[in-house]
Amino acid sequence: QFADCFSEFNIGDDCPIFDGMWDFCQIYSGASIEAARKLVSGSADIAVNWMGGLHHAKKYEPSGFCYVADTTMAILQLLRYFPRVLYVDIDIHHGDGVQEAFYTTDRVMTCSFHKYDGEFFPGTGAIDEMGSGLGKFYAINVPLQDGIDDRSYTQLFKTVMTAVMETFKPGAVVLQCGADSLGLDRLGVFNLSIAAHGECVKFMRRFGVPMMVLGGGGYTIRNVARCWTYETGIVCGAELPDRLPNTVYNEFFAPDYSLHPQLSGRVVNHNSRAYLNALTARILEQLRYLKGAPSVQMQEAPPDIQGFLESEEKRQKDVDDDRDKDTKEDRRGRREHLAEL
Repeated sequence: QFADCFSEFNIGDDCPIFDGMWDFCQIYSGASIEAARKLVSGSADIAVNWMGGLHHAKKYEPSGFCYVADTTMAILQLLRYFPRVLYVDIDIHHGDGVQEAFYTTDRVMTCSFHKYDGEFFPGTGAIDEMGSGLGKFYAINVPLQDGIDDRSYTQLFKTVMTAVMETFKPGAVVLQCGADSLGLDRLGVFNLSIAAHGECVKFMRRFGVPMMVLGGGGYTIRNVARCWTYETGIVCGAELPDRLPNTVYNEFFAPDYSLHPQLSGRVVNHNSRAYLNALTARILEQLRYLKGAPSVQMQEAPPDIQGFLESEEKRQKDVDDDRDKDTKEDRRGRREHLAEL
């Protein structure tokens, strides 16, 4: 009975129906909202949801294996408390769903590093897509060609993100870490190593701003697992050994069994130094139009999504009250004990 609605809402092809789809969408979207709630309440400085980051989903339709716009909902949750939120996307595909959601506001800056030739999915992400209305110049797109290597990518990323952070001054950052930008990905055409991909995470962590880290694309599964394991170590401040531990999944990581296999060199690098310099200059010029971070008048926070924050605050208050009660009882017990002596 719903077959007539499939084409209207882009169901099928790259967004097929599967058993358990509703539960899947609830879990990954709920996790991103929960991550935002942790940052808002101050109970976490960094929150991670590798299941989230499905950045192609739109308000009225799924797209590109992305059914529900968890990233957009998480940013909306962050905007309850933070005046400005920065969204950074290092997936090989353009983060079109998130850009579309915040294209007309100056409270969210979107910055996407992706392959772009006008045809590569989703076909958006040209450098002249800058935002509209109040959001003009707050959408930053970094269109790249096939084969970009570690040095070129990390240098470009650090230059652009340093300028973005200094200009926009976000209260929180959402970093989408799609692993299809790694070399040897089944759908990707970059030459990035896991170390270079992780360097972007490490660089954003150094700013000390509350940060949500999300997953995204990635189609060579063994390398996705390696990448997000390494980046979990980065956000936790832990250094992981290169040799993988013995598990039942060992054979997936043959023949090297390492955290950092050789992934580069498959694709010729078509990003010339002149192209990257011109790209950097164009983006820095766009940022100069902003003339500093926008001010936002925050009077009353809108309702929390599903009331999660209020329940968290009540739970924390109960914990604090119990702790205070226990402390008072301990002090009373010590006084009585001393009186007896």
